[in-house]
Amino acid sequence: MQGEQGDNLVYNDEELRLMIKIAHMYYEEDMTQSQIAKELNINRTAISRTLKKMREEGTVKISINYNLSKTFQIEQELVKRFRLKEAIVVPCEKGQSSQTKLRSLGRGAAQLLNRIIEDNDVVGFSWGSSLAATIDELVTTKEQDVLFVPLIGGPSGKLESKYHVNTIVYNAAQLFNGKSKLIDFPALVEKKKTAEDIKQSIYFQEILKLWDKVTIALVGIGSPALSGSSTWGGFYGEEFCEELESANVAGDICSHFYNLNGEQVPTSISERTISIDLDHLKEMRYSVGIAESPEKVSAIIGALNGRYLNVLVTTEETAELILKKSVQLT
Repeated sequence: MQGEQGDNLVYNDEELRLMIKIAHMYYEEDMTQSQIAKELNINRTAISRTLKKMREEGTVKISINYNLSKTFQIEQELVKRFRLKEAIVVPCEKGQSSQTKLRSLGRGAAQLLNRIIEDNDVVGFSWGSSLAATIDELVTTKEQDVLFVPLIGGPSGKLESKYHVNTIVYNAAQLFNGKSKLIDFPALVEKKKTAEDIKQSIYFQEILKLWDKVTIALVGIGSPALSGSSTWGGFYGEEFCEELESANVAGDICSHFYNLNGEQVPTSISERTISIDLDHLKEMRYSVGIAESPEKVSAIIGALNGRYLNVLVTTEETAELILKKSVQLT
């Protein structure tokens, strides 16, 4: 019989023997509760109650070795600080090349996509090197009823074809044996009237309807701090980069710009841009930002403050800088 002695529960020898036996079978021999119930001729519910009681009383102590995942605590800090659904922080060693970091970033995003994608999802992509790296690292045996769509027009020949949104979307669909919808107009047109004509076209209206149905978005994050790079600065041009600096722009997603607080900033290209609205990203089941580098820290913080993302995939180095700077800003 079970009695009480002060605050400590006291069991007779038979009760203790049975409890220890159940714990050993469950934790050491990896037997299921149903298997234990059958072998000991005890109700499965009683097995479950016994295991729960042993954990509560400290007879069984479960220890998780968080050191096995050196980035776990950083991920949890990001989730808590920015109210994220999830954060994936990939380890990086000091002195790693940018290409090595990019591959690690892509691998983390690819594993996430493999885990969260479901039948009937509509998955949207922006363009750029981090999205291309995600597809490069994507290995799947899944065949799913999924539609892949672009979230922004093409870069008008200003990027390598592997970074083009249509290339990324098509390759993702091939890997999942899904379907894809490509986009045949640029992200940035020369005149406002041209953008208005495109947006009134039947083809664009089809794209617009698909944007309303996107359940998972994977987007890169741009930063004016990278205006000297051949990719970002080359796409927008030197004069426009100066405009962004004077407007205190922190970053962009799909060529929509925002400040450090996440507030959208209108620019001279706003009415000439063909891409999904940032507010759409707030409504999706998963809105995943994939970005790293010290130069992108402010851009990432702005995107998180604006709630345009509910998942962040970044490197350990960048994550630590994000947390440090976000504390300084509070």
